[in-house]
Amino acid sequence: MTTATEGLLDAHLTLLAEALLPYRSSEQLLARWGTELAGTLAGGGRLLVAGNGGSAAEAQHLTAELVGKLRDDRQPLSAIALHAETSAMTAIGNDYGYDEVFARQVRAHGRRDDVLLLMSTSGASANLLAAARAGREAGLRCWAFTGPAPNPLADACHEVLAVASPESQVVQELHLVSTHVLCEYVDRALPAALAVAGAATVGRPTAPVRAGVEVVLDGGDRRVEAG
Repeated sequence: MTTATEGLLDAHLTLLAEALLPYRSSEQLLARWGTELAGTLAGGGRLLVAGNGGSAAEAQHLTAELVGKLRDDRQPLSAIALHAETSAMTAIGNDYGYDEVFARQVRAHGRRDDVLLLMSTSGASANLLAAARAGREAGLRCWAFTGPAPNPLADACHEVLAVASPESQVVQELHLVSTHVLCEYVDRALPAALAVAGAATVGRPTAPVRAGVEVVLDGGDRRVEAG
């Protein structure tokens, strides 16, 4: 709470500074997540992300960095912000209720060992809790960015990065820092992950190559003549 002599900016920065010290302990988690996510994406897996309100914007920011780029050019990586599928989300909300808007998309798009990252300052949003349950049932790894733990979403996911601040604005600001650092670690780990994924494909049987000339005959019949 601000005093008569304290400006809003100073008050906000004080709250941010208070949260920064415990937040520094997130380094190892973000490094490990970045390495794991790089391996998933290099191997053809996918990241699904969801949030509400400001957290939805944060989620879309994350997918933009992965599908586009953070800093240096690299191949695009598969990441989907579920709230950005507006027609699907409104149809699901209309037919099944708002609590299902993310869960049903997780069931549609998620595959075993994909990563589901859910963002919430409160950690109590019913639609994110439903998404976490759907993700775990489908075999996805479920991660969360939340505010102070314990909270229901932290309990529903496999792992959580919990920002220790009672102010939702500060929580979202450090979620944005987490997004950038996570992407930095993905980019750092990606070359090695791509090498591992490439080596894993060596020696796999491939479909036979069809050689020859295809001739279309009168009446629509097709014949392949060896070349």
